[in-house]
Amino acid sequence: QVQLVESGGGLVQPGGSLRLSCAASGFGFSAYAMNWYRQASGKERELVGTINAYGTTNVVDSVKGRFTISRDNTKNTVYLQMSSLKPEDTAVYYCYVRRWNIDYWGQGTQVTVSS
Repeated sequence: QVQLVESGGGLVQPGGSLRLSCAASGFGFSAYAMNWYRQASGKERELVGTINAYGTTNVVDSVKGRFTISRDNTKNTVYLQMSSLKPEDTAVYYCYVRRWNIDYWGQGTQVTVSS
């Protein structure tokens, strides 16, 4: 079955960096667009960015220039490289894929940006 497992979250100071990973299994990873979402406490889940099957990426304006999405199809893994982190980036970060009209989410990884 489809599984998405995020890792790499933690506590980081403002201005710091983190790299999140999402290990995927149970489907043809290389053929699918992969997405990162985040949900801050008390707020709705929001899209952070997407990487399609060809490696083309898009991120939302609030993280543009600071966050980068990449993928390694040999490892069935998608990454979210985050730099110049701000307190407002604090959230649970989720990996997401839509396959055959079914939504699949990882369990999430907490990112806390605080001094």
